[in-house]
Amino acid sequence: MGRIHKERHRTERIGWLRAAVLGANDGIVSTASLVLGVAAAQATRANILIAGGAGLVAGAMSMAAGEYVSVHSQADTEKAELERERAELAADPVAEQKELANIYVGRGLDAALAKQVAAQLMAHDAEGAHARDELGLSETQGARPIQAALASAASFAVGAVLPMLITAFVPMGALVPSVALTALVFLAVLGSVSARIGGAKVPRAALRVTFWGALAMGMTAGVGALFGAAV
Repeated sequence: MGRIHKERHRTERIGWLRAAVLGANDGIVSTASLVLGVAAAQATRANILIAGGAGLVAGAMSMAAGEYVSVHSQADTEKAELERERAELAADPVAEQKELANIYVGRGLDAALAKQVAAQLMAHDAEGAHARDELGLSETQGARPIQAALASAASFAVGAVLPMLITAFVPMGALVPSVALTALVFLAVLGSVSARIGGAKVPRAALRVTFWGALAMGMTAGVGALFGAAV
């Protein structure tokens, strides 16, 4: 017998990829914006680095907490739906099999084949069949709170370190344009890499993240300059 070919699909990466890209994007944008805002207020390099470092730690913890809470809520919802489906299967398996067959009819199978498929899948794994085909749940898209939290915090920290390094080493006179330009480059690279991994169009993804990053940095720098002038 020939070897069974098992395909790997990009949907298997959705959970961690979303959290990692979101974290890195926020790390770059929020830290670069914070640095630019404080620098525009005529602060010293030491004060800019302190503000950026505090933003890095606070942002990473906020990302981790937010991802954990939101994804854990999703996991709780999925668990409750599975428990309800399990109870329905125990109470009336015949009705549940008919429900599954109707789903397959709606997807294009004729009634006789749909009934046969539903019966075989129910015999093999009734709960799994209903979780997948009725509730739309799968192992590749299941909620993983800890994984999402760690990925978000780590990627945020990595993204935030990049503008911090520029801030630490470039001359003060060139700090604002250097941080802004390199942040946009980092965002374009991030958008391109995430699009390539996810199978999306690279130019569109790169343009999207750089546009919103530029908008955020411009607004923050404007606020910093305004308050710096007022003070």
